Amino acid sequence: MPSKPAPIKKAAKKEPAKEEKAPEPAPEPAPEPAPAEAAPAEAAPAEGEAAPAAEGEAAPPAEEPKAPTPPPADAAASPATDEAAPAADSEAPADAEAAEAPAPEEPKPPTPPPPPPKEPTSAPVELFVEDKNDTSVTIIWSQPENIGPSGLDGYTIEICKDGTEDWKAVNEDLQKSCRYVIKNQTTGDRLKIRVVAVNAGGRSPPVALAEPVLVKEVADRPKVRLPRFLRQRYVAHVGDKINLTIPFTGKPKPVVTWTKNGAALDTKRVNIRSTDRDSILFIRAAEREDSGVYEMCVKVEDFEDKASLTLQIVELPGPPASVKIVDTWGFNVALEWTPPTDNGNTEITGYTIQKADKKTGDWFTVLEHYHRLNATISDLIMGNTYKFRVFSENKCGISEGAAATKEEAKILKTGIEYKPPEYQEHDFSEAPKFTTNLSDRATTVGYSTKLLCSVRGFPKPKIIWMKNQMIIGDDPKYRQICVQGICSLEIRKPGNFDGGVYSCRAKNDHGEVTISCKLEVKQPAVADAEKK
Repeated sequence: MPSKPAPIKKAAKKEPAKEEKAPEPAPEPAPEPAPAEAAPAEAAPAEGEAAPAAEGEAAPPAEEPKAPTPPPADAAASPATDEAAPAADSEAPADAEAAEAPAPEEPKPPTPPPPPPKEPTSAPVELFVEDKNDTSVTIIWSQPENIGPSGLDGYTIEICKDGTEDWKAVNEDLQKSCRYVIKNQTTGDRLKIRVVAVNAGGRSPPVALAEPVLVKEVADRPKVRLPRFLRQRYVAHVGDKINLTIPFTGKPKPVVTWTKNGAALDTKRVNIRSTDRDSILFIRAAEREDSGVYEMCVKVEDFEDKASLTLQIVELPGPPASVKIVDTWGFNVALEWTPPTDNGNTEITGYTIQKADKKTGDWFTVLEHYHRLNATISDLIMGNTYKFRVFSENKCGISEGAAATKEEAKILKTGIEYKPPEYQEHDFSEAPKFTTNLSDRATTVGYSTKLLCSVRGFPKPKIIWMKNQMIIGDDPKYRQICVQGICSLEIRKPGNFDGGVYSCRAKNDHGEVTISCKLEVKQPAVADAEKK
């Protein structure tokens, strides 16, 4: 029995069909591919509906395509309309079709989008020569403006000789930075140079130098760059360390030579160290003999440049050669002196003058930083006698020694002549005489005691101490002192046998005199109590 044709489903209301595509005149059994993901789902019901129509005895003819109009309420049954209805209303359920039609095919998974194609970068930019010498060329460049999704792996540097097209890569591995030194080239060759960027997409268009490069050192005229502070006289003290750096320019490396006062340097005194950019003059401990004009010469091929510097080693000056008193009047003294024979290898900047009173001998500065070779010293004190001395000065300081006047200047009292009165000289001669006598004393064993007296006489009498008529002399047990006529005898820690008669004798050219006293030495009271 032939299957019944699928019932005609009413089309749902939809937007104007200006967006619908016109149905094909003859439906195909195979589904058409559609870019949208819902296309396979829509194609399956169309096949299910078309199959019963093909098997039936009388299939209704396909209608002619019409202009897009809103669908009627009861549409005519046809394979085309049956095929379009599910497409217009893909979300409506198809219960009736599923009951009578065969099961539709499962929808195919969506096809993933194809990966983007791998493309090389654009060409590198701004290629130029940074430096070159007789065997190498240094180039630099900038990365490509358009790198793309494949990124940038590195660069290949290629060269060939001028007049050929035999390009060869000079780097085995890709160069990561935008600078490269092309080494081991032959002097005088002309090279064409280009750079290619490389990534997963391949090689980029090359960037090349506009002109071939000549492999040869760029000759640059030498020039000495003498520092500003060395353009004038350079002054240092004796013993200082000299370390002067003078930069210069020039290519290839200039040949540097030094001279002093037009002659070769003494290598034992002066050391020279030169590099590609500067030259250093070094003196470990400067001496005055190192002073002079030093000339530095840098030479490249037939070109040369020179610069000179003046080195002056100075020290303290010597004292003036001589100084003398020219005149003395009132409270003033006029001095003159001559410059020092040794100025310390620099000019004398002044002098310092000092005075000293003969009574005290203390020196006081009256003039300093004085520039002339003569001076007048004023405001001196009447009746005093003065001496003078002069120091030299230079930029290192004041001289260690001074030149002093041999003669003295005495400031006399003016307008007053003093005549001292004449007195008869008094005769002070006198025989010794005791003004205070010795007195008897008692002391205890072990306790020191003193015997005192006073005496006068002229000339000063000689004092002699005696014990029991025996001269004591330099016995260390006794201490004898006589100051301004006061005479004392100290008996240190007397014992039982130190008692007796002590005498003091005074003697000079006009006579002698003797006085005596008794000394009693007692036992201590504690000792007596113990005996009892």
